[in-house]
Amino acid sequence: MPTLPSRSPVTQVATLPPAEALQHFSRLLELETDCWDVHASLEAGGFVLLDVRSPEFFRRGHVQGAINLPHARIASRALEEFPPETLFVVYCAGPHCNGADRAAIRLASLGRPVKKMIGGITGWIDEGFPLAGGP
Repeated sequence: MPTLPSRSPVTQVATLPPAEALQHFSRLLELETDCWDVHASLEAGGFVLLDVRSPEFFRRGHVQGAINLPHARIASRALEEFPPETLFVVYCAGPHCNGADRAAIRLASLGRPVKKMIGGITGWIDEGFPLAGGP
């Protein structure tokens, strides 16, 4: 007779039904992308990569091809050169930073398509990808 697993922090909270889990995780992919996918897609394009950190941090090192536009400076005027359908992918320092979330809110409130690169610069470095600029 199989033994039932003991209660643990993982099993204490019930999972969602598979259909709800599918909806949730599918929705995340509509809003987020990861460093690996951005790296693999940079050459093909189809999006504008925004580094939403301060100019000082951008100078220290950023993803090659990224444009520096700090999240607090995102406004219609700063986006005039981009067609309305332009997809923006935003990133900041990493999981400990909410700058990418703030940028995504600003872009979405301006009616712009947006995704967040989860992991930010920390994730980029963790994947072993090089930075442009910096020392």
